Amino acid sequence: REHWSSRFGFIMASIGSAIGLGILWKFPYTVGQNGGGLFLLSYFICLILVGIPLFIAELILGRGSQKAAVKAFETQDKKGSGWKVAGWFGVLSSFLIMSFYSVIAGWGMSYVIMSLTGFYQGVKGPDFSQVFDSLSTSGGITLFWHFLFTLITTMIVTLGVRKGVEYWAKLMTKVLLILLTLLFLYALSLKGFGPAVRFIFFPKMSAFNFSSVIEALGLAFWTLSIGQGIMISYGSYMKREESIPQMAGIVAFSVIVVAILTALTIFPIVFTFDLPPQAGPGLIFKTMPTLFAQLPGSLLISTMFFSLFVFTALTSAIPLIEVVATNIMELIGWKRKKAVVVVGLSTFAFGIPSALAKSHSFFPDWQHIYGMDFLKTIDHLVSIWIIPLGGLITTLFVGWGMDRKTVKSEFQFGMRFPFLVGPWLFFIRWVVPITIVVIILQSTGLLHFDTLFLAKKGVTR
Repeated sequence: REHWSSRFGFIMASIGSAIGLGILWKFPYTVGQNGGGLFLLSYFICLILVGIPLFIAELILGRGSQKAAVKAFETQDKKGSGWKVAGWFGVLSSFLIMSFYSVIAGWGMSYVIMSLTGFYQGVKGPDFSQVFDSLSTSGGITLFWHFLFTLITTMIVTLGVRKGVEYWAKLMTKVLLILLTLLFLYALSLKGFGPAVRFIFFPKMSAFNFSSVIEALGLAFWTLSIGQGIMISYGSYMKREESIPQMAGIVAFSVIVVAILTALTIFPIVFTFDLPPQAGPGLIFKTMPTLFAQLPGSLLISTMFFSLFVFTALTSAIPLIEVVATNIMELIGWKRKKAVVVVGLSTFAFGIPSALAKSHSFFPDWQHIYGMDFLKTIDHLVSIWIIPLGGLITTLFVGWGMDRKTVKSEFQFGMRFPFLVGPWLFFIRWVVPITIVVIILQSTGLLHFDTLFLAKKGVTR
């Protein structure tokens, strides 16, 4: 089996996968909507107590079996008890995410071109919002960028683990970290930097509730690429001598640093112009361009920001194609190039309704029937159901169903503190499953914990 050429290669590929649009797109507006500092603290705690244990579990499953998601469960499930359904959840989530991820990334590519061609000249305040509305409702243009982004990702993955996934992940992760650092240094010079720091790091109880904790837990899943089969595949490419807990710690720490840098890059610009930080998903495509136009060197700053957006999307899209293709290669026996091309074409085809969702030229009655457009429907199904359920089954299998000696051996190999296997097992067997169940209950609306807690205190809304 092909393996990472070095520890650095695995770290950069994993960081690239984790630092996706979840950090650049979801993280800033989620922090804004949940009151800043207290939410950020909750996110870090969730990352450490839930994200890292499950991240380690997926790497153990992958390296211990030397297989991708579905075969990894089959190999480790000696009794054939059907645990491999979690592997299929991972494959399905990666496929579905890629189908709409490329649409959002395509909008970012469009904004890079618009920035380079002097898009900001002659455009005034409110018109920027209309520009995005025009782009997203233009079916032909959105389809073009959706196809181009999928094509680039597919071409990279056809090159293999070392020459494709690892090489390009290292290159693009370095570039996005450089771009983010430069934008952060620019943000330091803005008058809104001080208010941004206070907003991000100072707790605000008024905007924080139990739902905010659930948001933080969900974001921890997104920003570590867990529950998608990605880390099982990446773990299967790891060499035996690497310490899994150490690698997980490095990746998680990197994600935290990048999350803070991202917030400290975006919010200073927002606060410089006295805008509310609760801008929602439109923060990237509507609010930020409006603000860039008012800054010195708008063309350069805007081009750098949306280039960062595209590089971030690419480093996350690569493993999405890789996961589905690798499972096909193992299950059907296809060669890499054939499997990758078929996956690329399939995700593009399935993503067409997402690309045309806002133009209503495909399934025009979809939103009327389901309450949200096609892209949001797929995003909702993946985020609320498929990823959490896949993560739940995975943690139950590693904690209770997998051979205990194999689990302990994989955790402790190369580990300086082997006694940590005990606390980790406690978390993976009890804390993580219970937490995921709470996430599912709250996010699906089966239970509203905020309402329950307020009712106990005799408070009504």
